[in-house]
Amino acid sequence: MIAFFKILIYIPLYNLLILILNVSFIDAGIATIILTVLVKVILYPLAKKSTVTQTRMKEKEEEISLLKERYKDKQEQAVKLMELYKTNKINPFSSILILIIQIPIILSLYYIFLESGLPNIDTGILYSFIKAPGAVSMNFLGLIDVSQKSLVLAFLAAASSFWQMHLASKSTNQTKASAKAVASKEDFGAIMSKQMKYTMPLIVFFISWKISGVVALYWLVSNLVGIAQDVYVRKHMVETSIAIK
Repeated sequence: MIAFFKILIYIPLYNLLILILNVSFIDAGIATIILTVLVKVILYPLAKKSTVTQTRMKEKEEEISLLKERYKDKQEQAVKLMELYKTNKINPFSSILILIIQIPIILSLYYIFLESGLPNIDTGILYSFIKAPGAVSMNFLGLIDVSQKSLVLAFLAAASSFWQMHLASKSTNQTKASAKAVASKEDFGAIMSKQMKYTMPLIVFFISWKISGVVALYWLVSNLVGIAQDVYVRKHMVETSIAIK
């Protein structure tokens, strides 16, 4: 792991995990859920921006499609698209930004749960004010050993990934007429998005199943919290829009 990410992300997250595990009744599974929720809460402002951007772009799909049809020159098309985004206060790069930020966090969590040797504790990277717990239980709620592969958790992680991608791909205020107009002019990006909706859950399933139950649990919780945040933001946008009208 790159030293920069290790110092800024991995070590703080690892210490936070150990701090959570110091509570006597908390096992590795519960600690994973708590840590994941905390990370998602911290990333919520970026997730909100991403959801708002996706929703607004969905609402402007027909205009974007017509604009691409009207301006064939790529340079002119790019200028017109940026004008449209600016007029409607859309930042098309916000979704990419949150993905870039999440990658080192996901990798850090991967290393935490797989390379740090839980239930053993790497005391060498603990802060002076963090003590190592006497023992770490890897049995989630006494039912699932999250240090081992879990077919159930892997399936749930994949199903929640599909659900999240399905919700993200839905349009909020798209009429049937505009939907047909957009569908008839689907570009490469739209086709790839549909393919990822079905292929990504499969990838999540096999990675989660091949590695361990704790990774699958992290993915499941992360997806569920992401779905809750997405639904909340979209509902708030609709309510705000109605209030303005």
